[in-house]
Amino acid sequence: MQSNNDFDRVINRNDSLAIKYAARKAVFGREDILPMWVADMDFSSPEFVLDALRKRLEHPILGYTLRPESFYKAYQQWAKRRYGFEVELDWLTFSPGVVSALALSVLSYTEPGDKIIIQPPVYPPFFETVKGLGRELVINPLRRDVDGRYYINFDDLRTKVNQRTKLLIISNPHNPVGRTWTPDELEELAQIALENNLLIISDDIHADFVYKDYKYTPVASLSEQIAQITVIATSPSKTFNIPGLSTSVVIIPNDELRKKYNEKLKAAHLWLGNIFGNIALETAYNNGDQWLDSLLLYLEQNVDYAVQFIRNNIPAIKVWRPEATFLLWLDFSATGMTHEQIKHKLINEARVGLNDGTDFGEQGEKFFRMNIAAPRAVITDGLERLKAAFG
Repeated sequence: MQSNNDFDRVINRNDSLAIKYAARKAVFGREDILPMWVADMDFSSPEFVLDALRKRLEHPILGYTLRPESFYKAYQQWAKRRYGFEVELDWLTFSPGVVSALALSVLSYTEPGDKIIIQPPVYPPFFETVKGLGRELVINPLRRDVDGRYYINFDDLRTKVNQRTKLLIISNPHNPVGRTWTPDELEELAQIALENNLLIISDDIHADFVYKDYKYTPVASLSEQIAQITVIATSPSKTFNIPGLSTSVVIIPNDELRKKYNEKLKAAHLWLGNIFGNIALETAYNNGDQWLDSLLLYLEQNVDYAVQFIRNNIPAIKVWRPEATFLLWLDFSATGMTHEQIKHKLINEARVGLNDGTDFGEQGEKFFRMNIAAPRAVITDGLERLKAAFG
């Protein structure tokens, strides 16, 4: 098991071409920014994964490589151990990434001009994928209570569905608001989908980052009927900090839906993947339980520390403690400033790089997303910068 001391280690990523660091000038206009935006972690990938990759490099040929059955069994067994989710091997297929799986699903199950519902504030590629592929975007905004907790607006959702509506794309757990949707919430959502012949496409990439007292529920686990209208995309990329290996798993229980998806996957020639992603996924899922348990403990301590620091020292910033993910959704509306004024102050006074909330939809006005998957010293630095600028 990796110790907290390992997670405390600050690693210099400036020479790694990491987007989080290398793109600071392009995104924020300056390079002296503490980057707390892109949702990868500033922790080392697990040593047992790195060892497996080093072992493969002992072979001198890096040719085209198949995925063995053990690749899919690794996820199957992980899902059963971690969530009690019983997955058949023939439900599983591949994608280079979760966003690629969303795009392939849009291409597989809709035609140009069809309507697709999303629930902002939500991960920006949801918008880009739908609109970029010529489909009509329909917005079903989440509801937010006075404490900052978000809920699905079912009444609004029912009004947004018509005969042209084909897909509902959800984030479970939700990025950026940090909700783990309950079985009751997912049941109601699925019932609306069943009544209206909608398919549910679920981005579950943050499934492994659920904190104590909460539980991740895969929507396809609710019933056989619901499973037949569901496509789930997930990956070890966030969990084990290996997103650069572009390897994801897609769960499609319905034979016909899986066939359509695989046709598009092969037509785009995206089915092959890469050697190191294959090895990393299998190694991580087979050997990663203890490492993840240690990571979750560290992340939850980061969450508690950051939330308490903000509430005690920066009352102008409102924060709700997330149930899942390593992301904080910060509300700056009490500052009395405009969104652009807040953004300018973050960049030029605090010198902290956060994700702009408006990228997650207009519901993100005066919000910014903060990544707390970093050593405690880095989190402390970022919080002190925010305190100096907004406290």
